[in-house]
Amino acid sequence: MKLLRHGPPGAEKPGLLDPDGAIRDLSGVVRDIDGEALAPEALRKLAALDWHTLPKVAGSPRIGPCVARPLNYVCIGLNYADHAAESGMAIPKEPIIFLKSLSAFSGPNDDVRIPRGAKKTDWEVELGVVIGRLARSVPENEAMEHVAGYCVCNDVSEREFQLERGGTWDKGKGCDTFGPTGPWMVTRDEVPDPQNLRLWLEVDGRRFQDGNTSTMIFGVRKLVSYVSHFITLAPGDIISTGTPPGVGSGVKPEPVFLKPGQTMRLGIDGLGEQTQRVVEG
Repeated sequence: MKLLRHGPPGAEKPGLLDPDGAIRDLSGVVRDIDGEALAPEALRKLAALDWHTLPKVAGSPRIGPCVARPLNYVCIGLNYADHAAESGMAIPKEPIIFLKSLSAFSGPNDDVRIPRGAKKTDWEVELGVVIGRLARSVPENEAMEHVAGYCVCNDVSEREFQLERGGTWDKGKGCDTFGPTGPWMVTRDEVPDPQNLRLWLEVDGRRFQDGNTSTMIFGVRKLVSYVSHFITLAPGDIISTGTPPGVGSGVKPEPVFLKPGQTMRLGIDGLGEQTQRVVEG
């Protein structure tokens, strides 16, 4: 299944993308695409529905984040060896964990706002893992049982805030609109191998990122288990699993950063695409 949320910010309704590409409203079935709806039994009930009987959503509504606001939006840093190399950083021996502020959480096609004083706003296409069952100190051989599905994430980053202003990475990752998520969550049964997904990103039609999750240093199974030993993951939480090479800060001979008026387009095979217009904050 492809589960999504449609409607204006703060008033999104739950929906399902049918095989014909139309949005079907799930408001009469679940309250939202939240932790309750993402539980294994709830997903089985949704999968058993006859989608023909669900109301079709008219027009082209805004698509919101594919899940309701999570308790934790966990990000993994430097999880592709070639991205670590382009960043001039050592390959990590263990996953690098940081949290993206929930005020950054936004729809897949919402505008990305460059914050006041920003100089080096960058992009990062990433595979998002959506948690379906409470995960606390989960062993690796049970980790996938806690995954509800997958989605596209853009870990927008302000590099000066992140790397040149002292402290942790969080200040460069949590600005408003810096967490486009969706357009939909694809359930785990439709993604047989999350370690073989092509992911890419373009700015104004120029392709900067073109990678594959097969080159992750730490795969999905490892990450779910590892993170759960430090942060209890709740149903509906997201782990954004790192980005392949091709970020703006790694462009040679001179880095390239986002400017108002530009358009980002990004996607992951089988998980959909995002498009964001870059505007002044």
